[in-house]
Amino acid sequence: MSIYQPRSEAEAATLIGGAAARRERLRLVGGGTRAGIGRPAQDEATLSAAGLTGITLHEPAELVIAARAGTPLAEVEARLAEGGQMLPFEPMDHRALLGTSGEPTIGAVAAGNISGPRRIAGGAARDSLIGVRFVNGRGEAVKSGGRVMKNVTGLDLVKLMAGSWGTLGFLTEVTFKVLPVPERTATLVLSGLDDARAVEAMSLALGSPFEITGAAHLPEGIDGPARTLLRIEGFSASIDYRLGELTRLLRRFGKPDTREGEPAATLWRSVRDVLPFAGGDDAVWRVSTAPSRGPTVTAAIAAARPARWFYDWGGGLVWLATPATGDAGASDVRAALGGAGHATLVRAPDPVRAAVPVFEPLSEPLMRITAGLKAAHDPAGLFNPGRMYAGI
Repeated sequence: MSIYQPRSEAEAATLIGGAAARRERLRLVGGGTRAGIGRPAQDEATLSAAGLTGITLHEPAELVIAARAGTPLAEVEARLAEGGQMLPFEPMDHRALLGTSGEPTIGAVAAGNISGPRRIAGGAARDSLIGVRFVNGRGEAVKSGGRVMKNVTGLDLVKLMAGSWGTLGFLTEVTFKVLPVPERTATLVLSGLDDARAVEAMSLALGSPFEITGAAHLPEGIDGPARTLLRIEGFSASIDYRLGELTRLLRRFGKPDTREGEPAATLWRSVRDVLPFAGGDDAVWRVSTAPSRGPTVTAAIAAARPARWFYDWGGGLVWLATPATGDAGASDVRAALGGAGHATLVRAPDPVRAAVPVFEPLSEPLMRITAGLKAAHDPAGLFNPGRMYAGI
């Protein structure tokens, strides 16, 4: 199998134009750390962004950074840290969960719309992405957005590329807005709550004026006793005040402990990277639903098959592990959701990923729109064929 690794956008356009003429289907990759997500590839060659590296713009005063798509995420984060800045959306590292190696790249973060616990406060990767450059399936270089987004011109195309998983174009450069690193971070930990009480506590905190930037619940048996985590960030004096107010607000849920520094950071990395399910053989699902429905959904799934789970985003995101047999629980998971949410199969053996809908099945009108977008950007169906949906 051929592996193409262009060193410039122009070279990428030439390679893709040639592939289009040959009808050669391409697997698009960055660092290869998320290769196990989606349906198994139906490609004939690999197109890698690994040769497109380097930070092309960083203006700390303007809170913006741009980099070529193959630039390691660690390099981008290190440059930002030098200026006391960060990506607002806390991108997840899938390596431990998927058992992959390599380095996550900034382009793959954009392509997968990869976000972590801070999404409830800072938005998703899509919300910070303000500019892209990519090559479409005709071999044409396209630029959308830029370093400053003053109006909506081009914005829809930028957002469209985020979360398209390489099915619409080969990203060559991305631009993100960034935020200052908080002066201080603290986490309140409530112990012993069941799922419903934990969601109630998280919802109360998130509805308060105290600016929660992380809200997760680890049920009993997920690396220890049941714990409910509430994170706040900001200036030290503000943290002291908000810790006191939150403790009073949540007093009916028990007396919380406070964690700061590396112990708290370790907890949040575990939540972000789904480390409780790393290294196992279970299928792993990423389930989005209304926080109030989360405990009902997990209870229904657990009644049908063995399952373990924990909650992020105040209960709106459920990470679920089920045995990787049969359909890996697809029928039970989606029946429990009842259309009020969506489920993505993040980890499972290739035969399972080939047999079940990995991404939430779309309604007929949405599927027509999706197919139309694919045809407009990649008319020959070169890029990651069938990765998201059969035939697309």
